[in-house]
Amino acid sequence: MATAVAPPATDPTTGPFRSAREVVPADLWDKQVGLLMRDYPYDSIMAARVLGQGYAYLLTAMAHRGESLGLAPSTLVDIGVHTIILDTMAYAELCDRFNSGDFLHHVPKVEMKNDGSVMKTAHWVAVDGWEVDLSLWTDAAACGPCHHGNDSH
Repeated sequence: MATAVAPPATDPTTGPFRSAREVVPADLWDKQVGLLMRDYPYDSIMAARVLGQGYAYLLTAMAHRGESLGLAPSTLVDIGVHTIILDTMAYAELCDRFNSGDFLHHVPKVEMKNDGSVMKTAHWVAVDGWEVDLSLWTDAAACGPCHHGNDSH
């Protein structure tokens, strides 16, 4: 039986953090911000915030692959995640760079949950050194679980 792993007691709003813009090529970033603006009622600032948190979540999931942490994005962060993973060639390159070449599959489930996993995930993102835009993580009650395993999030 797997045991739950609690994130370290860290405030996700403090500390020097990395921005996803540091690891995403500028042309790809601009393209994906544009896709978010095309598909959602976002200006460039909101689109960049959502995209940045999507990358921070995915990079954290990759860093903890196989640890069964139960990571889950909020609804807004998940929009960024989907924008990233739907650009499959760029996403495959991301997996090559940050997930030892293994494709991190996305396997959502239908049921929603309200178990604190979204805020726990925001803490893990911060612990891993990524900038956390906390206001994008506040809809924890609408969390959609994903399949947690060695090759999916």
